[in-house]
This record gives sequence, C-alpha cells and structure tokens, in this order.
Amino acid sequence: MLFGSVEAGGTKFVCAVGNENYQIQDKTTIPTTTPTKTMKQVVSYFKQFQIDAISIASFGPIEIRKTAPNYGYITKTPKKGWQNTDIVGMLKQEINVPIFFTTDVNGSAYGEYIMSLLSNEDINSLVYYTIGTGVGGGAIVNGKLIGSLGHPEMGHVLVKRHPDDLEFDGICPFHSDCLEGLISGPTFEARTGKKGIDVPLSDHVWDIMSYYAAQAALQTTLILRPDKIIFGGGVTSEKFLEKVRKDFNQMLNGYIAVPDLSKYISMPAIVDNGSATVGNFALAKRILKELN
Repeated sequence: MLFGSVEAGGTKFVCAVGNENYQIQDKTTIPTTTPTKTMKQVVSYFKQFQIDAISIASFGPIEIRKTAPNYGYITKTPKKGWQNTDIVGMLKQEINVPIFFTTDVNGSAYGEYIMSLLSNEDINSLVYYTIGTGVGGGAIVNGKLIGSLGHPEMGHVLVKRHPDDLEFDGICPFHSDCLEGLISGPTFEARTGKKGIDVPLSDHVWDIMSYYAAQAALQTTLILRPDKIIFGGGVTSEKFLEKVRKDFNQMLNGYIAVPDLSKYISMPAIVDNGSATVGNFALAKRILKELN
C-alpha cells in the first residue's frame, strides 16, 4: 500500500508518498501561490502513484468537524487568498481516496507519537509546539488527537508579560499579545529590526522568548499532564530549549513531579521537519483501516 502526505504550509506544500512502514518513497515541494494553482500541482503529483489514502496536515484555522457544511476548508487564515478554501474538496474531486484532514501541528504531534512507539518509549501522550512564522500546538492523549468542537489553538493562548516586554504591542491581528503575537519568528524583526537567525542567543530578546515558551509548557503540563512536550519550528534550537527548561523549572517551583527536563521538553525526534510527513502516513493508514 501507498499513502500520501500533504503538509500544507503558508510558503510551501510538502507532498510525499510513503509505505506502510512510514518510509518515504517519493517527495516534492510545491510553492504556496494561489489555491487553484497550488492544488493543481498537488493533484498532478499524486496522480503519478496508486495512492490508497491521503492525509492533509494544513495551516489554519481549518474546519475539521465532518458535520459542518465547510468541513475540509481552510477558514479564517491570514494567508492572503486562502480564506475559505475547500482544500479537501479540491483534492477529493480529482483523487477519490479516503482523506484525513487535520492541522499541521496535529500531523507533527502524531508523527512524533508514532516515532515514540517505534522507539519503544513509554509514551501515551505528548504535545507538539511549532514556533516559526506562526505558533501552533497539537496534542495526543492516549494515542488520540484532541478536540471535538474544533482543533486546539494553543498558539493563541494568553500569557503573562515579561517585565522587560511591556511596551511591545504583539503582532497577532486577532489577539495582539497572545503567544503567537509575542513569540513567533516575525516578532524578532518587530522588536529588533533583525531576523531571528541574525539575533545571537546572548541577546536579551531570547530570554523574553524563553519566558513565554516556558509559560506555554507550564500551562500544557498543568492542564494535560503529557509524557513529553516537543518544540519544533525555525525559532527553536537545543540551546534555546536550555533556557526554556530553566524558566519552566522556576515557574513550576516543584509543584508537581515531571520527568527529567532534558527529555520532557525536547526537540523533535524526527529530523529535517519530517514529523508531519510521518504523522500523515500514519493517519492515512489509520483512516483506511477504519473505513475497511
């Protein structure tokens, strides 16, 4: 059997074909332009293969309720031209196979969960945050994605301001100073005039970023009690997570027991941003099994 993966991002769509063991057989990258042009290329790519099922892990917000009239749509996204795009319908019209639809971070979370099973880790639940152009989070609890009214929007939770960051307005067009508005990649330029890659880790702005990321980890720990919290995305590095662990430890203040922080708050186990691809293969495999 062959499974298709679509990791739909704001700048590119990463499409891949894999087998039952979640191994990539073929892969391509398609620029995110207009919905019509981009999806035409996605369809053309998958038509080269005998695909049994596909999973789409998309930027959002998206509609995942199958009873909703706009199920399968990208909805109120700030991505110009992509508001109210029927991404599942456009693919289903040309390729009639079962399609699983979820968020990009849910796909990544599921991929990391599958990897933990393959590595014989004792993991039943985990949370995956991505910090990049935007901020999002996906959660697996007892092996299942959470959310019934919709998918989680962990990137838009409110956080306590760092005392040295009170004058910064935040860049989220909906909530101003939510987590995404304060910690996403573009906030580096908004604060310093430089891209994050050009800001040395010794700069105090990284302490501010760590303060907010640690709060996200603390909230997640206290609400969901996962076995692991993973941070991915372009802003994240092991050196940055060392700061986050230190801040998290101070905030938690010994209130509850957590695993060794070097393992509890970690980078993705799947390298080269491949978590969502593995997750998509597994979700496509799962939906095919459920339907049969």
